[in-house]
Amino acid sequence: MSPRPEEAAMRREVVKRIETVIKDLWPTADVQIFGSFSTGLYLPTSDIDLVVFGKWERPPLQLLEQALRKHNVAEPYSIKVLDKATVPIIKLTDQETEVKVDISFNVETGVKAARFIKEYMKKYSLLPYLILVLKQFLLQRDLNEVFTGGISSYSLILMAISFLQLHPRIDARRADENLGMLLIEFFELYGRNFNYLKTGIRIKNGGAYIAKEEIMKVMTNGYRPSMLCIEDPLLPGNDVGRSSYGAMQVKQVFDYAYIVLSHAVSPLARSYPNRDSESTLGRIIKVTQEVIDYRAWIKKKWGSKINLSPELDNRLKIRDQIAPCNGEQQQKRDSEQSYNQRLALSLATTQQLSSGSSASSVSSLSGSDIVS
Repeated sequence: MSPRPEEAAMRREVVKRIETVIKDLWPTADVQIFGSFSTGLYLPTSDIDLVVFGKWERPPLQLLEQALRKHNVAEPYSIKVLDKATVPIIKLTDQETEVKVDISFNVETGVKAARFIKEYMKKYSLLPYLILVLKQFLLQRDLNEVFTGGISSYSLILMAISFLQLHPRIDARRADENLGMLLIEFFELYGRNFNYLKTGIRIKNGGAYIAKEEIMKVMTNGYRPSMLCIEDPLLPGNDVGRSSYGAMQVKQVFDYAYIVLSHAVSPLARSYPNRDSESTLGRIIKVTQEVIDYRAWIKKKWGSKINLSPELDNRLKIRDQIAPCNGEQQQKRDSEQSYNQRLALSLATTQQLSSGSSASSVSSLSGSDIVS
């Protein structure tokens, strides 16, 4: 599901059409891309997020809406102005490509978050592949959005970064590590061993698991941490998972994926292969024929307009390394101390606790309290 060059070319055209309308209205306005298209972590059906920076007392939502309608950029029925939302936006579907677009005004948080994610993609070159698989996995179960009972992409990305930060066995920065095994261990951690009731996730300062009581100390207005508690690395006091009311549903499907994939790579499964699945990953991820046809249409129409960026080119070269681990690797894993047992032990060290943690906090975060 990695982005293809022609898909990037198509999306750039969508952005250009909208930017032209915006520049006609406000020549000095600055249009920036953020979200998954900015980071490259988008699926074929993902939205494009744009933010317009300019000097307005109030976001000129209606004015831009009228201009977009006038220039036939969007399908008429698709343009919606959400001026009562926490972040007022214009939602539309591009007329030519059916790509959905969200447009906001003077909101810097999304741009900063995209920049932050890109830095970690440089640090952990396998992060994009892990995220794309996880996003597709949640998408097909309608758990990829907070309002459908799932979690946000930003929460998912921070969970993956934390997983790689605190992985004690491998050098998670290497792209040639077996991504299939990492995927199984991600599902194992967040599907059955992570203690959502007591533990929060911290990304800054190298990463840590911290007691929710510690997070409460920096929360504003007496806010209590959510079930999926992720400290915002860019906005202290903000819990990224605060709106993820369906976090336990996500936990359940992660546990399901762990069971299915663990069985698929077991020695017994190798002796009696499942001929109904094209691949091990195919047991938990399916791509609809509609998406396959859509990608084929994009390739036919935009294949000649490819302008490959160095980042995407490098990612395309090694994307096939997401391969399921074989039986030998599974046996090696079984013979070693399990990932989560070692993770629990590693959490007792002061290096992975916030500097302000008390001795009692260290005790409460060690051992099974953190992961079971």
